Amino acid sequence: MINFKTLEIDDKQWIVPLLAEADTWGSHQNFTNLFAWAKIYNYHVARLNDYLLVKGELSDKGPYYFYPIGQGDIRPALEAVKQDALDCGHQFILLGLAPKDIDEVNRIFPEGFEVKSMRDSFDYVYLLEKLVTLSGKKLHAKRNHINKFKQQNSNWSFEKISEENIKECFEMNNKWCEEHGCEDDKLLAKEYCAVRRCFNYYKELGLEGGLLRLDGRVIAFTMGDKISDTIYDIHIEKAFGEIQGAYQMINREFAVFIQEKYPEIIYVNREEDMGYEGLRKAKLSYYPVRMEEKYLAAYIKDHHKNE
Repeated sequence: MINFKTLEIDDKQWIVPLLAEADTWGSHQNFTNLFAWAKIYNYHVARLNDYLLVKGELSDKGPYYFYPIGQGDIRPALEAVKQDALDCGHQFILLGLAPKDIDEVNRIFPEGFEVKSMRDSFDYVYLLEKLVTLSGKKLHAKRNHINKFKQQNSNWSFEKISEENIKECFEMNNKWCEEHGCEDDKLLAKEYCAVRRCFNYYKELGLEGGLLRLDGRVIAFTMGDKISDTIYDIHIEKAFGEIQGAYQMINREFAVFIQEKYPEIIYVNREEDMGYEGLRKAKLSYYPVRMEEKYLAAYIKDHHKNE
């Protein structure tokens, strides 16, 4: 049995270097996301050689493991989590597999897995340059929204999130949640808890953010950090949708900030749509250059035995 421990903020010191070496595209094993959602999904972590092992729990599937992430031979890490599942008496389930990972687990465990797509968890990845310039016919509507915003609102400004204004962003987030019925939507309620943790540990997590003001009032904000040397991850983006162009403006203004501060960044991961049709439509409308696919693999050795 693996000696998993509760994920804490101090674990960032050893987890981040492992993630950096792995050079992953996915957002689900970014440290900020692991920490923000740790209490919600009961994340526990362990290190085996140069691999990070993460164990969580879903109400409908029970315990699971993220596909181990790190460097070197992955076989010991996969065998260890398989044995942990056996020792704990639950099914061996892996989450967050990329397409290439499926071939690897089937090679190591030829008796087989049942693999299912996690479409609601696919990450949307964009070229940063496109988010800045919004060039081309496909993004014409985005440019129009921004132009309308500027025409209708002369007294607007963009600024970095700081100790002086972060409280205003959280107050705006609370208002957004009231308008969207977070208390009645289980997934939005969970997201609210994760967002609150990002606010509470903003400095410790090394987050960066920007906000949009209109007539002095915060109407949108966003937060993110780097996944790797070339990929930036947007964890949170909220805006008052009734203000035309607010979402497009905060998106574009923060993209400009990223490009100016990190000229080496090529891609922006804007994470998943959580299965919300409106959010999926909005993310697709920016025409991602890549979808970071994720799959669930459930071990079915016993199933094969009965066939």
